[in-house]
Amino acid sequence: MYAPPPRITAEVYARLPDELRKKERGGEWFSHQPAMGQHHSVLEGPSFDGEGNLYCVDIPWGRIFRIDPNGNFKVVADYDGWPNGLRIHRDGRIFVADHKHGIMILDPDTGEVTPFLERFQIERLKGVNDLYFAQNGDLYFTDQGLTGLHDPTGRVFRVSASGQVDCLLDNVPSPNGLVLSLDERVLYLAVTRANAIWRVPFSDDGSVAKVGNFIQMTGGGGPDGISMDEAGNLAVCQIGMGALWLFNPQGEPILRVDSPKGRQTTNVAFGGPGRKTAFITECEEGAILKVDMPHAGKPMFSGF
Repeated sequence: MYAPPPRITAEVYARLPDELRKKERGGEWFSHQPAMGQHHSVLEGPSFDGEGNLYCVDIPWGRIFRIDPNGNFKVVADYDGWPNGLRIHRDGRIFVADHKHGIMILDPDTGEVTPFLERFQIERLKGVNDLYFAQNGDLYFTDQGLTGLHDPTGRVFRVSASGQVDCLLDNVPSPNGLVLSLDERVLYLAVTRANAIWRVPFSDDGSVAKVGNFIQMTGGGGPDGISMDEAGNLAVCQIGMGALWLFNPQGEPILRVDSPKGRQTTNVAFGGPGRKTAFITECEEGAILKVDMPHAGKPMFSGF
């Protein structure tokens, strides 16, 4: 539909050391991931702390890593869970979307992981995937489980700063990454199995209305993690394609970033000088990629 955008290639910023790579494939998580070839790690959820350290998760092995500005990995937590996404609150708390347990909080000093939200009303969650904080402290998260076009029952939740939990959507075929627009009037949602980005507008009372398909993608495995820059451009990692796409506020592709190796580009966070560099988790090779984004400007703050 659109002319191909300019293409640039990222570089490897950091690689998971050999001594931290798992040698066997096993466990319950892998048994439900038939297309997952590698077993050494599955990196997702990049998020920067106030000191410039990059955190990320390793889903099937229950590990959370901290990567210092020199690219050195350290295991911060190793626990019985499937951490899928991670965000750092501005008060220093580290929130984890754990596919096995729910929304958790990590103590980076002790490595202890404790529950924040395990149920909705009295029901277990399907399997949470990613999370995002609004400027007022509201927490948005996706409850993906194993949903897809065969079972479009994935959910999106909002937890207010006061603790009120609301289900905003319950009909999504694999809700994944999510981000708010600059004015926080619209939620953008990666719908992986539909290979699409949904636009979820809010009414004045906070309810959703006129949800629509904002971007229809093709190929790969679908969009995974997403983020947004100061100009309102949407950055989308497309897993299976080895690409990070940048779309303008109208949904037109304006840039493609290629992975130098590995096609499993999962999540993206902005950092570096002026916060103009995109840091991308690539789980096939077990690496963090980086690229200066010529269209990014100063990205909006992606945590809270």
